[in-house]
Amino acid sequence: MNKIARFILFDILKNKIVILYTILLFIISWSVLGLENNYTKATLSLLNIVLLVVPLVSIIFSTIYVYNSSQFVELLLSQPIPRSKVWFNIFLGLSTALVLAFLVGCGIPILLYSSIKTGMSLIIIGIFLSIIFTSLAMLAAIFSRDRAKGIGISIFIWMFFAIIYDGILLILMFQFADYPIEGIMATLAAINPIGLSRIFVLLQLDVAAMLGQAGAIFKQVFGSGGGMGISLVILLIWSVVPFLWSLIKFNKKDL
Repeated sequence: MNKIARFILFDILKNKIVILYTILLFIISWSVLGLENNYTKATLSLLNIVLLVVPLVSIIFSTIYVYNSSQFVELLLSQPIPRSKVWFNIFLGLSTALVLAFLVGCGIPILLYSSIKTGMSLIIIGIFLSIIFTSLAMLAAIFSRDRAKGIGISIFIWMFFAIIYDGILLILMFQFADYPIEGIMATLAAINPIGLSRIFVLLQLDVAAMLGQAGAIFKQVFGSGGGMGISLVILLIWSVVPFLWSLIKFNKKDL
């Protein structure tokens, strides 16, 4: 990690919002895992919280930070530093800070109270979601110069993957219930990083009743081991592709 990424990392770690986010995650994780006697129920409760809170905070905070750093970016670009290096280091600093906040907030209680297998799956999806939605935030920010519009795009992205997508999937399932659409539904389930993260953890728990129809189809098509491997590959693609797209846009953008 070079000087630019380190500067951004330490700047974010001192941010009051990130500190509050870390403390909030820690309190919630400790309460859910420490006070609930039913291990499976506690894991599912924490999973639902992580799937909502981590993407929301990651995408909103990252979008605002990119807009607030516009003058800093212009200053860096006035130096003999390649554009791609500047943009990558902003992404690296942002994603690392949010991953560290998640690891401190959720990782410690998970390692203390959860089993190694399920606990690691929760930590893995938390890390991926932090990186993915930071990547999506940078893409949203580069698409619009207007701060309000960029934040609006970020909120819509979160709402689409967290709420709207499941509704669309449910409608498709009911409309085409009489057709052999298992492969199509498995593919559609893999498109949503939040839904895919849920399926990844539930496959570890092997709670068939909680998978839902999309998750059950995913398990049926790929199997538990294969499904988890494919999930990780797709989450990795989600982490990289939006950032690369934003990098291409940034390199062409007239600042």
